[in-house]
Amino acid sequence: MALADTELGGSTCGDSGSPFTEIIELNVGGQVYVTRHKTLIAVPDSLLWTMFSKKSPKELARDSKGRYFLDRDGFLFRYILDYLRDLNLVLPDYFPEKSRLQREADFFQLRDLAKRLSPRVSKDNSISEEISQSDTEESAQQCGSSGTMETLRTMTVSSSGAMRSPSLDSRKSGYITIGYRGSYTIGRDIQTDAKFRRVARITVCGKTSLAKEVFGETLNESRDPDRPPERYTSRYYLKYNFLEQAFDKLTEAGFHMVACSSTGTCAYTSNDPNEDKIWTSYTEYVFCRE
Repeated sequence: MALADTELGGSTCGDSGSPFTEIIELNVGGQVYVTRHKTLIAVPDSLLWTMFSKKSPKELARDSKGRYFLDRDGFLFRYILDYLRDLNLVLPDYFPEKSRLQREADFFQLRDLAKRLSPRVSKDNSISEEISQSDTEESAQQCGSSGTMETLRTMTVSSSGAMRSPSLDSRKSGYITIGYRGSYTIGRDIQTDAKFRRVARITVCGKTSLAKEVFGETLNESRDPDRPPERYTSRYYLKYNFLEQAFDKLTEAGFHMVACSSTGTCAYTSNDPNEDKIWTSYTEYVFCRE
């Protein structure tokens, strides 16, 4: 459902005098979020506060369905939104994306959140247990070991010279398995008008963060909602039924097929010798990105 026009007033408006509706839909990096206007402006002087209190709806970018568009990490934005709701944040026990979430907090100009994510102030909560690059450099300087310092630099600097966290490096590789259960019919005399492949549903198995990265908003998460990015799932499926479309998405993301397997059965729907023969099959394709 697209956003209402800015001319709508009455109960549809957010704060008094605001041109924005009370309920706002966002498209953040392909992920759709629905929230209240007052949530987005909860932190004064933040980027979202500026966008939704100092600008008009016509000044903001929108997608094809009228949602306000932000070209940021759609999967990490859920934590940004959680923080804005009550100015508190609770992360999973194992959360390897802290450095990236801190970068998102800096981008949205949420200074308090960025400080809480910083390892320098990590003793009061579990958000910042991970050691940052700056801390490791200081530790190495105190020890006076140039060899250790060089090792740390090598581990965290990419070939282009940009700083990278170990979690980003680990996201480079992984496996995604695509499965589908389909059926087709062939007459006993191999009729020319036989109905070929009918794909009922394309399933996606693998690491949650990889599946979301590759398929974005075309991924149906209704059977396994709120799965943490570092966990694995076998319950996602795609919103379309074209295998080639899924393969194109995987290829664009740098994956290539490494294995496939299939099983099938056949039967006649009746004792009529002229009846078509119905084949059902289940096939899995394994894709890898090294």
